Amino acid sequence: MVAAFEPPLDVCVVGYGPTGVTLANLLGLLNLSVVAVDRQTAPYELPRAVHFDSEVMRVFQTIGLAEAILPTTHVSPGMLFVDGGKQLLIDWSRPMEVGSDGWHTSYRFHQPELERILREGAERYPSVATRLGFDYLGARQHADFVEVQLRDTSSGAIETVNCRYLVGADGARSKVREDCIGTDWNDLLFDQNWLVVDVMLKRPMPELGDHSIQYCEPERPATYVRGTGNRRRWEIALLPSEDPDESVRPDRIWARLERWVTPDDAELERAATYQFRSVINRRWRDRRIFIAGDAAHLTPPFLGQGLCAGIRDVANLAWKLAAALKDDTDQRLLDSYADERIPHVTEYIAEAVRLGEVINTCALKSVVGGVPTPSGSIRIQSIMPRLGEGLTAGWSGPAGRKAPQFTLRSGERSDDVIGYRHGLLARAGLPVASGRDLRVLSDVSFRPWLDDLGALAVLVRPDRYVLGAARTPEELNALLASVQSSTIESK
Repeated sequence: MVAAFEPPLDVCVVGYGPTGVTLANLLGLLNLSVVAVDRQTAPYELPRAVHFDSEVMRVFQTIGLAEAILPTTHVSPGMLFVDGGKQLLIDWSRPMEVGSDGWHTSYRFHQPELERILREGAERYPSVATRLGFDYLGARQHADFVEVQLRDTSSGAIETVNCRYLVGADGARSKVREDCIGTDWNDLLFDQNWLVVDVMLKRPMPELGDHSIQYCEPERPATYVRGTGNRRRWEIALLPSEDPDESVRPDRIWARLERWVTPDDAELERAATYQFRSVINRRWRDRRIFIAGDAAHLTPPFLGQGLCAGIRDVANLAWKLAAALKDDTDQRLLDSYADERIPHVTEYIAEAVRLGEVINTCALKSVVGGVPTPSGSIRIQSIMPRLGEGLTAGWSGPAGRKAPQFTLRSGERSDDVIGYRHGLLARAGLPVASGRDLRVLSDVSFRPWLDDLGALAVLVRPDRYVLGAARTPEELNALLASVQSSTIESK
């Protein structure tokens, strides 16, 4: 039996993990018709990703779910790198105050809890439908839509979805990438097998600490991660001679953990071996088909940016799809997705590889931009790369940088007031009014930022990155014209 959606839906999302379900929420916020597809009928019940940052929380704020997610998280004080003698090599402590994004810098979370909240969030939108328990079989592109074949895993029934755009957020073994885009990795040459073990503590163990700890011991590098509640994680490098299947035997696991915990202290929740890789696919788009998240890139976990990168992908893509659905004659908007995201995610992955070199060899020379301390250690900060060359208007000086989120004089947060649209942060008195696609703000909270830039106004995109700024009336007109050429409409 074949069932078809007519007329074409706006977007089909294959993969309903954190990346895919965040995309569904963003598209639902934009009133787009969406069907989300996943082979599994429910979120995976055991831990996987455990960290996201302030930028990701800001995306969750955009979709109205940050306040629901916040109580399920633990604010992380950061990460310490130590050698075999527990001598501090690198101090990557995070500020415990709210930062420029309006949120804390680093959060620990439990992925099944996060996915439940995100899925419940997507249910708010009548325009978002799901096909859970369905396999993606393949896609065929036509001039103005994509024909997607699905199969119900329980009945075997075939269903056809016609959509204007298809996004593969279906993980490292992405069928959408293999079927429609092609796999052509840019390999940054980190490839190691690691054992990942999640435990639940039976008793308080404050001696383990709240910081994550990287044990830079070339003979056996390891990582300790403080999770939410009683959850703790260890990631332990496997030697080339070791069998990954043998490594997940409970006796082998406890032998590796005995320096930290024993079966009297904790119970095993999950153990798995992973191939930590550092690759970025060279193509993210073929006409009406896109990939995002692990389908597009894989990173070692040492920077904690795997899930973050996928959320950034869809935050960049969602509003552009909405604009293209209004007018798909100008392909530069959709081309800018890969142009902006590939260099950005590559910089994060390269930094993770550099930290991996430190963990494997204690090679502090790999650390870029660190500040030496009197004790001989190095203090580092989180990187904040600029987007790759893409969209810009007016004065391009600050374009591609993430705009801060400001607490306005009213006490409101600037992202909440702007909503999911372009925002113009402007000096008082400029002859510009808010409209459906643009919210204009003038407030004392961001006047110092404008002063530092030497700008009359800054245009912030819906994904909270700077599109451009204006120092003159002519540049201001160019900013306003750019909004008119890529309009979106949100609730």
